[in-house]
Amino acid sequence: MTADHAISNNGSATLPTPKSTASFWHSEPSEFLLGHRTTPELPSVADIVIVGSGITGTSIARFLAEDERSKYKSIVILEAREACWGATGRNGGHCQPLLFDRGPDVAAFELRNVRAVKSYIEKHNIPCEWRSVSGCRTFWSEDLIAQAEQDIKLLHKEAPDIGKMVTVIRDAAGLKRHQVNTSCAGATITEGAGSLWPYKYVAYILEELVKKGNLNLQTTTPVTKISHLSGTNSGQSRHTLHTPRGTISASTVILATNAYTSAILPSFSDLIVPVRGEMSALIPPKNSKLLPNSYGMVGALNQPSNNDDYLIQRPFSSVPNPGGHLMFGGGRGSCSLPCVGISDDSIIDEGAAAYLRQALLEVLDLGGDSEQLSELEAVAQWTGIMGYSRDNHPWVGAVPDQPGLWLCGGYTGHGMPNGTLCGKAVVEMALAEENGEDVAAVQEKMIKNGDMPRNYLISKERIERARALPTVEVADREGTLGNTRF
Repeated sequence: MTADHAISNNGSATLPTPKSTASFWHSEPSEFLLGHRTTPELPSVADIVIVGSGITGTSIARFLAEDERSKYKSIVILEAREACWGATGRNGGHCQPLLFDRGPDVAAFELRNVRAVKSYIEKHNIPCEWRSVSGCRTFWSEDLIAQAEQDIKLLHKEAPDIGKMVTVIRDAAGLKRHQVNTSCAGATITEGAGSLWPYKYVAYILEELVKKGNLNLQTTTPVTKISHLSGTNSGQSRHTLHTPRGTISASTVILATNAYTSAILPSFSDLIVPVRGEMSALIPPKNSKLLPNSYGMVGALNQPSNNDDYLIQRPFSSVPNPGGHLMFGGGRGSCSLPCVGISDDSIIDEGAAAYLRQALLEVLDLGGDSEQLSELEAVAQWTGIMGYSRDNHPWVGAVPDQPGLWLCGGYTGHGMPNGTLCGKAVVEMALAEENGEDVAAVQEKMIKNGDMPRNYLISKERIERARALPTVEVADREGTLGNTRF
């Protein structure tokens, strides 16, 4: 098996590769977190073990620390590499809700996520380059913008308050105002988006939790297997997590492993599939100014319509290394290597990387001295592994037939406006189960209150429905994956 085809023989994801491409977001790492192990030895037992230290795993640890029900519980995070070295530390820096793609309950939930992230950042004054922006999503064919208009019309009917947050632009003057090339068929402007340095946001939370004694963080400790033991003396089922450093047992285990889930939970190998994506940090043209929005490009330059390109811009001033870098990702239609079913983020896809260096000069008016350029200079190019869900929704809840084992992941490249409150929801469910509460009743209450879309919850029935759908590989090839409204 070559390094590029980092996929196990049974179709499951592999563990994260020991080495990875160098994400720009890791260029200013937390010295406190690098190589961090709160205790020199791996504890043999804990009350709750979380696997993964991205935005989801870190949010889970934070909400546990804030909940009186877990005040005296020992909480351990196991991370295969350095802290926040997976998708959250490698993504596009977007925190942009999709308001008309997957139904009003999902739109409302994603809006709440963005507000929750923004509120926490502002309350704690986290230096992570948060910027509230509008989301400009550009559509590059008449069919694509017409479909968007139909979806928005339905949104106005089903959720008019959210519908008011979306504006459609069809005219050349409007496109120019948002620095979009007038060859674009149309665009949508949505309120409620943000951009940030995601690693710095997560690193702040992890540092606070560890320093306050609320968390034992064990980095470079991959989980290779989970074994299950029922009928213990306490009456609770226990799970033992196997690592190269030994084992740790807990009655409650929460997997925040996203794309890598099936490496230790093979039963989900066809439900959450790893997909490699390409990212870049590009130097903007000389004398250009900060772009007014974050951007998504749908079907630009013959890219597949279900694989959006995405862009934010870093500040030009008042931050460390203020380069105004254009943080641009996507280009899967130009990949020169396989990407679906690939767990390896140690390799640059040269085809996608070349596309990213060139595309912005064609789809946007970047201003400044852009006319003199044929491509933008990349100060960093890297890959990250997304977890694509077979039915386009995250998987949040109890793993069937394994009491005490919980899962939160499968964001299909859209984790930033989902992971925080998905983490909170799984904490609510797990603590309710530990306290002997009716978890189904807790879930219904969360759905009613808008704390969790029904389609996100794990159940045997949902798994059966998902397996009746095309596989992730087939759906991606047919252009339906990530592009279906449920």
